[in-house]
Amino acid sequence: MIILQLDSEQLNSLIQNAVRKVISESTKAEQPTKTDCWFDLNELCSYLPDKPAKPTVYGWVHTGLIPCHKGAKKLRFLKSEIDQWLKSGKQKTVSEIEAEAISYLSKNS
Repeated sequence: MIILQLDSEQLNSLIQNAVRKVISESTKAEQPTKTDCWFDLNELCSYLPDKPAKPTVYGWVHTGLIPCHKGAKKLRFLKSEIDQWLKSGKQKTVSEIEAEAISYLSKNS
């Protein structure tokens, strides 16, 4: 066990720094990040690159193609989930497909 002798000014400064750190960390945790904002249906249609019509998005929701949240008879979409969904539709390059095929063949040979 280490015991330090601090004068009142050093102790006061140490406590103030600790309190500032705790407050700073708690306010950072409470602030939502830009990637986690919510879209309603109109905002989603405007955000998506191909600007789909509302009936198209309703079809995607009905078939489970797009991530969504339902509440109070309204659809809501989380930006981070939509971004991930958009990225998941990426077409693989020929070299990526070849690398997967080689990896598959080497494991199963």
